[in-house]
Amino acid sequence: MTSMAAEFAFVRNGSTATTTTAAAALFSSNWKASERKSHQSLHTSCMDDKNRVYKQLGLFSLKKKIEDTVLRAEMLAPLALELEEARRNKQEQQIRDYNLWDDTAKSSEILAKLADSAKVVDALKDLTYKAEEAKLITQLAEIDAIHYGLFRQAYVASLDVSKLLDQYEMSKLLKGPYDMEGACLVIKAGGEGYPEVWVKQLLSMYTKWAKKLGYKGRVIEKRPSTNGGIKSATIEFEFEFAYGYLSGETGVHNIISSQNGSALHLASSASVDVFPLFLGKAHDLQIDEEDLVVTLPSMLEEEQGQTGPSVSIQHIPTSVTAQSSGERSHFANKIKAINRLKGKLLILALEQGVTEDALFLAESKF
Repeated sequence: MTSMAAEFAFVRNGSTATTTTAAAALFSSNWKASERKSHQSLHTSCMDDKNRVYKQLGLFSLKKKIEDTVLRAEMLAPLALELEEARRNKQEQQIRDYNLWDDTAKSSEILAKLADSAKVVDALKDLTYKAEEAKLITQLAEIDAIHYGLFRQAYVASLDVSKLLDQYEMSKLLKGPYDMEGACLVIKAGGEGYPEVWVKQLLSMYTKWAKKLGYKGRVIEKRPSTNGGIKSATIEFEFEFAYGYLSGETGVHNIISSQNGSALHLASSASVDVFPLFLGKAHDLQIDEEDLVVTLPSMLEEEQGQTGPSVSIQHIPTSVTAQSSGERSHFANKIKAINRLKGKLLILALEQGVTEDALFLAESKF
């Protein structure tokens, strides 16, 4: 009897021990799960707070940029619009007082200026509207607490305003006689280092610059080299004020680079030539055919594929040369080369401070 009681007690104690162990294991598991969940919740809360802070900082930055742009527009646009409208009204009055049939050339010039003034007035009105739109959207976003989508919409409108302001201010700075025209830019490799690679980089830089402005640089001529670079390239920028923007690029561009981190540095150079590309009618500069030397590639060079139907024209009195090889025929390349030559001669006359007629004097008189 005693042994049975002892055996029962042992079984009972064993069951109790087993139950206690299971309860402890369950408590430990629940505690770990709770701790893990609490840790995850804390981590999520921290991330939400961090994202909220980042978002608020982003909104503050957007709001500051929008306010600066709107303030700039409010300071500049009304006065600029008043001046441009006065200029347009004056030109309209000039047309009413002038007999357009007396001098067709003068009439075309007046009408072209009037069209430009009307375009500027419309752009300034659009600028004012976009600035008011950005300001109103910002105010609505503040009323609706914080609305990221509205701030983004206002920011996009402010970018348009800033771009229009930059274009207007630049148009007022570019007052040269040909600054409003398009531009033809010619890049040629120098003779040191790796100039062909440098020409390729410059070509990419200029085309990306035009794309950033919302325009396109048309590569019409490109002569590749054997090392993967470019010997020469010609780009045409057919948008207003392209020459004004790019005229300062004329000259020799240098770059110093090292190969594989070595101490030896190589200098590469490339020459850049920029001249106006007339967007309307071509300039009526008259050039005597006897003052021109036209050079065509030899038949052997064309058969060997060394060159296409290129044309090179030299103006004897000034020794100025222009080439063209982007067209499919010699005749088309000759026309384009003559137009480029005219652009170079006009810029030469402007730089020398002489009249266009003086371009036909002997080179020694310059």
